[in-house]
Amino acid sequence: MEIHFDNEKFKQCCNEHKRLVQRYGTQMAKVIRRRLDDLDAAETLDDLKNLPGRCHELLHDRADQLSLDLVHPKRLIFKANDKPVPRKPDGGLDWGRIKSVLILDIEDTHE
Repeated sequence: MEIHFDNEKFKQCCNEHKRLVQRYGTQMAKVIRRRLDDLDAAETLDDLKNLPGRCHELLHDRADQLSLDLVHPKRLIFKANDKPVPRKPDGGLDWGRIKSVLILDIEDTHE
């Protein structure tokens, strides 16, 4: 899967182990890197359903965003980056056709 980042500074942080550890700590850095590697290895978003760590669509004001578990309560927040965004007939995201994502942030979505 293609992985893009919302901004260059966040991309550099996520792709440099030392920066990840400085910002998030050793355990969190390891999990972030594993999740990014999982995304990179996936052909489509549907492949994430078979991996550890819950991945799900967010609702309401975060519609079209997805959340991937990191170290509780933090989540990797991203969205489909395909143009146009693949959708099912009911309007939901078609995970089996999403081949590109845009990483937005790491946060606690329940704050």
